[in-house]
Amino acid sequence: MIIFLHEGGHFITAKLSGVKVNEFALGMGPKLIKFQKGETLYSLRLFPIGGFCAMEGEDSDSEDDRAFGNKPVWKRMIIVSAGAIMNILFGLVLMMITLAPNKYFASTKIAVFADNATSSQQLQVGDNIRTINGYKIDTVTDLSFALATAKSNKLDMTVERNGETLHFSEVRLPTVKKDDKEILQLDFKLLAIDNNFGNLVSQTFMQTWSTIKMVWGSLIGLIRGQFSLNEVSGPVGMTSAISQATASGLERSFMDGLLNLIYVMMIITVNLGVVNLLPIPALDGGRLVFLIIEAIRRKPIKPEHEGYVHAIGMLLLFAFMIIISIKDVVQLII
Repeated sequence: MIIFLHEGGHFITAKLSGVKVNEFALGMGPKLIKFQKGETLYSLRLFPIGGFCAMEGEDSDSEDDRAFGNKPVWKRMIIVSAGAIMNILFGLVLMMITLAPNKYFASTKIAVFADNATSSQQLQVGDNIRTINGYKIDTVTDLSFALATAKSNKLDMTVERNGETLHFSEVRLPTVKKDDKEILQLDFKLLAIDNNFGNLVSQTFMQTWSTIKMVWGSLIGLIRGQFSLNEVSGPVGMTSAISQATASGLERSFMDGLLNLIYVMMIITVNLGVVNLLPIPALDGGRLVFLIIEAIRRKPIKPEHEGYVHAIGMLLLFAFMIIISIKDVVQLII
């Protein structure tokens, strides 16, 4: 579904822009099912690891007036960006579905401390948490991510108190051990926000944005060495994570299992949207970079040269995916 919507974004905007689409495919490899409708071949392929929307003149010169390369650069930018935008819009829908059943939402304001709470030595009831170790806190999702990536239980925190911004260093939180890791826990409860239509819409947008920040922060953490490749998953690892999350919810109820599944889908589709817009060859963001260069130069880069760059990028991405998939399989066996 996620891949279908991504490629569907390219497909719809291409058609609306008058671009000829030669094939719309889900999956890679040999065709399992195919049919021709009009000028477009629709196919379902063997390996469920992606898909594509093959447009006329996308990677080579074409004399066809409806070729991708013969359309204005602004239209091509929209077509290239549309897949990622569809993924993020789908993430908004899924986020609203997961939030709707809740009676309340958690704010970022402290409501009450637990007995013997260590953080109460500096924080107070009514404090609105604004940053943790420099990470901006707008939602409980931001709060969870900041705690999950903290290197110690001594936190630098900024809060709003009675209209004043206060900074505290070395705020202590308790930890619990899980899977040989020390995990931070809050020693206070957060103020509840009523679930009404206005708050539901607000929380949907805010928490989707927090998820985008989380994906971006994770990528930066990976580059900086904060996370190892053992914490990166490919299709195999994602399947395992989806199964675990769904099974955990099903232990409580069918609805909890379904909502857990939808929540993981939300993270994956937002992840796909953000990563695809990165300026990496073979990804939509890489293609967008070439279009931006063309718009500045007022002259396109030769399609064959751009094609070489994307081909190298695709090989590197496939190699990376194979390495991560092997790692995922080994972890499952062990």
